[in-house]
Amino acid sequence: MKPKFSTLILLTLVSALLLVPFVVSPIYLDALRDRSIELHHFIRGEVYKQATGYVALAFVVVEMLLSLRKRGRNWLGKLKLPGSVILWRSIHIFLGVGLLAVVVVHTIGATGLNFNAVFLWVFFAVTLSALVGVVAETGVLESSRKIFGLPGNKELVVTKGPLIRGMRAIWLPTHIFLVSVFILMLGIHIFLAYYYR
Repeated sequence: MKPKFSTLILLTLVSALLLVPFVVSPIYLDALRDRSIELHHFIRGEVYKQATGYVALAFVVVEMLLSLRKRGRNWLGKLKLPGSVILWRSIHIFLGVGLLAVVVVHTIGATGLNFNAVFLWVFFAVTLSALVGVVAETGVLESSRKIFGLPGNKELVVTKGPLIRGMRAIWLPTHIFLVSVFILMLGIHIFLAYYYR
């Protein structure tokens, strides 16, 4: 069940569409406030934010548990989790895009102020780093070309294996670093949400 390049491009387009509300939110949030004060208060209210926040948190927890498949043997001894790495990676990709949709619902497209704005941009960077890396890797893997390089430069020619390892050496540590920052900021976000109730 490994996502194909075309599926990943479609997921990238879906992700881009999910980001549109953040661009136009100043327009529609003001219009919503002017036309339907009750609905505006509901989606800005505590019950809505808590419910959608818990759904987003559930997505994050499941995403983090997916790393058990890769690292589970080191952490848990001989515990063998069912399914292949490809299956778990595919689930991770689809849940990541689903998490982006849940974040749109949770934030209603508002970028927030101060900490929440930075937190949201870190989340966008996490999503972007994953999509760029996975799409690039899959594009190389599914390419019919055997060697890659710059036109006219025969010294910088590389085959698929070294190219993918080189790309992974860049995007994967970047993604893991951004996920670490995101998890730290998520903890702060949850603390602030309950502290300022």
